[in-house]
Amino acid sequence: MLDTWIYALASVMVVSLISLIGLTTISLSEEKLQRALFVLVSLAVGGLFGDAFIHLLPEAFGNAKSPRLSSLSVLGGLFVFFILEKFLRWRHEHMPVQHTQINPAGWLNLFADGLHNLIDGLLIGASWLASQSLGIATTMAVILHEVPQEIGDFGVLLQAGFSRRKALFFNFLSAIIAIAGTIIALLIGSRAERFSTLMTPFTAGGFIYLAGCDLLPELNRESALSKSLLQLVAMTAGAGLMLSLTWVE
Repeated sequence: MLDTWIYALASVMVVSLISLIGLTTISLSEEKLQRALFVLVSLAVGGLFGDAFIHLLPEAFGNAKSPRLSSLSVLGGLFVFFILEKFLRWRHEHMPVQHTQINPAGWLNLFADGLHNLIDGLLIGASWLASQSLGIATTMAVILHEVPQEIGDFGVLLQAGFSRRKALFFNFLSAIIAIAGTIIALLIGSRAERFSTLMTPFTAGGFIYLAGCDLLPELNRESALSKSLLQLVAMTAGAGLMLSLTWVE
């Protein structure tokens, strides 16, 4: 049992460290970063939609005892994120000017990613409880899944107004929620799967809201044909990456 805890926690810590992938941008100038940001946000939109429709929703409905409950959970995610954004925007408008640099979409992204990381942690913990081979396979699948997503998340945070250092810090805080998920799974065992089944469609609803209501309008501000085509290519690449992961998982 002790070995299971050690392997599971080591696995989830490796997964959490992927959130620091934004360190690769530290050496870039502001001009180059802004050009990269244009592509990263488009990649994030494709990744969020791809994750929701290719991974989370099929998993939610495939494992659901009640598809209607899963559907309600998706709607719950959409409504909760709508309420959260309303609150964040109200707070954003009523705070002193010097504290209003961060767009609420950045905080919503952190919240959605935190929920997703919690689910990943639950899955890693539950898989190591089942067997070592399943634990290794699940960890590898999560790592492959996290790399493109964390790149997109970092871009969203920068677009929302976070500095590079703050984006790295908050993205890492969101990532280590996976450790809590793994500990919960190791403590409660099979019940972790039931909790994950409920949270998966909720998170999908949050991803759909974030990509569709916050990020797509930002992309639509760009009307130049060449840049619009580049956005479409990056969005397709983001969704394509999520699709390609189904072949290796």
